[in-house]
Amino acid sequence: MEPTQTRDQSVSHPVFVNDAPAIALQTPSPRNSTETTLLPQSGNGECSCGSMAGSAPLSYVYAIGKVEPRFPSLSVEKEFAQATGRAQTNGLTDRQALQGILTQPQNRYLSRLLCYVLTIGGLETYILQPRNPVDFDVLVQAIRPTPSPMDIDIVIGVRGPLAPPQMCNGLMVPIVAFDQIYSFDRNALMSSIPRPEKIAADQFTRVCEELFDRIMQIADNAGATDEHRALNYLLVRYPAIYAKTAEEYGRDFSLTGVEAHLSSLSSTRKIIEVIFSFTNRNTDFTEKFFVRVDVTEEFPFLVTKLSPYFDH
Repeated sequence: MEPTQTRDQSVSHPVFVNDAPAIALQTPSPRNSTETTLLPQSGNGECSCGSMAGSAPLSYVYAIGKVEPRFPSLSVEKEFAQATGRAQTNGLTDRQALQGILTQPQNRYLSRLLCYVLTIGGLETYILQPRNPVDFDVLVQAIRPTPSPMDIDIVIGVRGPLAPPQMCNGLMVPIVAFDQIYSFDRNALMSSIPRPEKIAADQFTRVCEELFDRIMQIADNAGATDEHRALNYLLVRYPAIYAKTAEEYGRDFSLTGVEAHLSSLSSTRKIIEVIFSFTNRNTDFTEKFFVRVDVTEEFPFLVTKLSPYFDH
């Protein structure tokens, strides 16, 4: 189950009238930066996350959210308004108009001027910058022509310092220099999960949706800790957890817990054990199953397949 990176060539955004946006992009609210302690950003607001200051270990991100565009300043907003006034936007929605402007060859510079924010649970969590400038196109294609609550963007990269106030109109959240973004919708993810033959399609879909929601609602899952990176990786790359959950539901067991912690097998590499607990609805007997994920480097991978777990 590997979601494919979509590159919809028809994407777009805000309708602008008379050189002024009829509906402007959302302007991020300034934030207090005292809640996060990261290395200060140097330079003029450009991301230096690719190299990272000093010899500190890299902090990786495997986050699930939605990419949203923002105007970083009033001058950029006005420049967009002028570009839109020169384009044919009759009949287009705001999103269609914006993406249409960004994909025109003469307006490629505008895509580099925009600020791209990853929101998780409706909260502005990261400012995104490509480690390779060519990948600005990936950010543009993540702006859907018809946004939906079902949209999902997976961002894999390196977390850097807090953004300076001038970078994104006062928004001070960590910068993520990404290497990969997967964009798809939730229905596509659910339909791509292999279904066990003995489980009805509608029942399996409900199980998959519930498990996805349960893990996504784990407190403070910004995809930055080793545990959350392992959980998010399993959600979109390991279908066995969905099949096991559906099987346990069929045996009248409830999913009563999902926990992740550093494995005792970790030595030179970081191995995370993710444990799923299922409790019988009649007898309160609990069964546990676990899987191991290596999160040492930027891209997590499976170490041990789903197996019964016994408390030590």
